[in-house]
Amino acid sequence: EVQLVESGGGLVRPGGSLTLSCAASGFTLSTATMTWIRQAPGKELEWVSSVYPPIRETYYDDSVKGRFTLSVDKDKNTMYLQMNNLRSEDTGVYYCTMGGSDGAWGTRGQGTQVTVSS
Repeated sequence: EVQLVESGGGLVRPGGSLTLSCAASGFTLSTATMTWIRQAPGKELEWVSSVYPPIRETYYDDSVKGRFTLSVDKDKNTMYLQMNNLRSEDTGVYYCTMGGSDGAWGTRGQGTQVTVSS
């Protein structure tokens, strides 16, 4: 059974940092196209970043480019999202999901809340 479990969210001040984790089971994460998406209060799901096998090329939405970094630990079967210089507009529930930047997302986890506030 494919499962994704996100963790690492929290409350952080503007300019702060967080690292989100997405632990996968039931498949080999490093061989799949994987994506981070987020949902701000009252808004639709928004694409954040994707990684494509086999060379794990990464792509980012312009709003997070230069601040967020997606990485994959093959041995831990886990994907990360390092988020630096956080802004209030980064607030939302973050999900990891199978699929790419085209919006055709499949299984996702329960999400982890990120709140950026002073």
